[in-house]
Amino acid sequence: MPAVGEMLKASEAAVVSRVSLRDINRVIDEHILPDAFVSLDNGRHVLAGACSFIAFYFETAKRLTSEERLFAIKAAGPRLTRSRSLAWAALLREDWTVRDEFLTIDLLPFVRGTSERLDDLAAAREIVTTSDDVLGGTPVIRGTRVPVYDVAASVAAGYSSERILEAYPSLDAEKIRLAAIYVEANPLRGRPRSTESLPEGATIVTDRRVPRLRKAG
Repeated sequence: MPAVGEMLKASEAAVVSRVSLRDINRVIDEHILPDAFVSLDNGRHVLAGACSFIAFYFETAKRLTSEERLFAIKAAGPRLTRSRSLAWAALLREDWTVRDEFLTIDLLPFVRGTSERLDDLAAAREIVTTSDDVLGGTPVIRGTRVPVYDVAASVAAGYSSERILEAYPSLDAEKIRLAAIYVEANPLRGRPRSTESLPEGATIVTDRRVPRLRKAG
């Protein structure tokens, strides 16, 4: 699992916080997080532990005012600063209760949720590998020649796990789930390359061609 003090790319922080990349940029630009939890060196990065605060800020928007949410983050910030060298198990034993007169907020559920999603991110990183000897360095599922971005594209297109497994029999349901997480955390830039043939390891499930409509002359 990424350490509490690891700096995540903005796209990774979005996955762990369960928000959009636009929301992460908003958090940075509007200084919703303390500056110590953000880095702008060589791209935008957010402290892994601070994803708990991001999740809290957006998930409680309908129940708490902006001022109340910002207060909770500011009050709990020093606790995260002191704990950034701790393991996640130790962090989960900390008291994450914030009080302001009549208001009491417990941030522990958000810390716990962040810990679980960081586990998923670590597992997703682990199943993907690249080698110049395999499909010219294309990221593939470890132990296969199946491109991870092709699997995630099938998930995004709405194909069921059963159909994807028919196309890629070397995978299983958990690898499909983690492939989608990996690609969400590491989106491709630019236009995706087109291929004339199926990636190695895939099988054709159906081959139904639709005739192209011709314009009337």
